[in-house]
Amino acid sequence: MNAHTQEVTRLPALAGGGHVMAIVPQTFEETFRVAKAVYLGGLAPAALIGKLEGDAAISAVTVAIMSGAELGLKPMVALRSFTVINGKPALYGDGLINVVRQSGKVAYLRTGCETRDGQMVGWCEAKRNDTDEEKRVEFSQEDAIRAGLWQTDAIVTKWNKWDKKNEQKPNDSPWWRFPQRMLAWRAAGYCLRELFGDVLGGIRDEFEAREIADAEEMRDITPRQERHEPPTPPRPPEPPKAEEPKTIEGEAVVEDGGQTDTAEFFEELETALAGAMDEATVEEIWSGLDPEGTFDGDDVNLDIAYKIKARRLAQINPMNGG
Repeated sequence: MNAHTQEVTRLPALAGGGHVMAIVPQTFEETFRVAKAVYLGGLAPAALIGKLEGDAAISAVTVAIMSGAELGLKPMVALRSFTVINGKPALYGDGLINVVRQSGKVAYLRTGCETRDGQMVGWCEAKRNDTDEEKRVEFSQEDAIRAGLWQTDAIVTKWNKWDKKNEQKPNDSPWWRFPQRMLAWRAAGYCLRELFGDVLGGIRDEFEAREIADAEEMRDITPRQERHEPPTPPRPPEPPKAEEPKTIEGEAVVEDGGQTDTAEFFEELETALAGAMDEATVEEIWSGLDPEGTFDGDDVNLDIAYKIKARRLAQINPMNGG
């Protein structure tokens, strides 16, 4: 027997059937180390870290792991369950269900989707075993259409902001690819938030988080008069101009030497986009009102116009809001 053979024979034999335990950090330092390993290993979800890099990205992963720990989720499960919307953690639909199931307070929890009169209806029913409260919530295809979520086109028009042109692309919306699952998850979100609010600890599901983000964005771009803010103090009268600006019927009102009335323009843009039920119509309205030409050289107001458009696209297709 040579030396190599002797060395091999000294190796311990592999044992099967052992239970592999998850690594669960117990302190902040341990959590940060796990988060750093996840980030450096390239396992951090893009939806979680966005454009963050270095310590900022590691911190985002750390917060996700800590948020999951408060809900009873192990680190890697937490990273698969959480997303970040408008800077706030939110749970995916399956993550929400997973947290509630692990709470020990569930007598039963069932979700599904059925067809009634040619329309799909997602549903969720659950019962608590500590209070005997039970609830059933349904979210139908008609509800999704009314909320601007329903998708019916395999090919959709999307705006390429880099090349500044419309492009025909396959519809990657989950409402197009997995309508039954999305209806069931939407019903589960409403049902579980009401029945197990104490278990979820204020963490919202991604659908509610997107709706709140849309509402906050809309509030930021609402004209001052509609936000009931104190009016700006009057300015001293200016010398008369040689030529009074004219208002042309059917076009934006012109004031102060040729500047567009932004409040009226944004109101018209928002009202027009509210009637659009698909991305192609949004692009037609956008091209017709031409915010880019209206605010040529005015990056601030053009950015507001883009936000109004993005908010409507997110309502039509949630994947655009991420």
